[in-house]
Amino acid sequence: MTIRYPNGKLYTPASSVAKAEKQGKTKDFSFSNRGKTLEDEINEANDYYLERRLAIIHKKPVPVQIVKVEYPSRSAAVIKEAYFRTPSTTDYNGVWNGHYIDFDAKETASKTSFPLKNIHTHQMTHMQQVTEQNGVAFIIIRFSAFERYFIVPYEVLQKAWQAMAHGERKSIPFSTIEKEAYEIPTSYYPRIDYLPVLQQLIVAKSHGFESEEIVE
Repeated sequence: MTIRYPNGKLYTPASSVAKAEKQGKTKDFSFSNRGKTLEDEINEANDYYLERRLAIIHKKPVPVQIVKVEYPSRSAAVIKEAYFRTPSTTDYNGVWNGHYIDFDAKETASKTSFPLKNIHTHQMTHMQQVTEQNGVAFIIIRFSAFERYFIVPYEVLQKAWQAMAHGERKSIPFSTIEKEAYEIPTSYYPRIDYLPVLQQLIVAKSHGFESEEIVE
């Protein structure tokens, strides 16, 4: 099935991009995690939280306009082409411990930085609006080369985005991610238990990001 953005550009799922980046590279995956995308791992964590009544966080549905359908038989219909009705904002939202949570999931095979081209202007605008309403906006990044996961606050993304707008680098160095983001340790189940790490971010926000690396 072909899906396009409102401007007609062909849509490529993030999971497909990540798999393409990984092609031809040998990874040391555990058997239980082999083949899973970051989206799979987040969905697993969210199911875990929901089952235990810890949080209600879901992947957002994206409205799609179907434009071409084929009927190979009377009892079957196959969608051949569709368009997103509106640009997507972020992947996930929900409520946890009285906090509105809104975030996106990103994967990169880069060993040195996170390319800002993976984030779109309308996503930055959306996260800014969430932050202005005292929500918690961030992205979860998986560096697939290292199998390391980080919660990157909107404030860190905003600083890098503004620097790019002034002609500076178009990516966030991995060293900056290590210093200013919050690493999610991996475990057996769920593989990425991100809520305890998110608590660290919320505490830091309540203290106005007192870390010198984040305050401009």
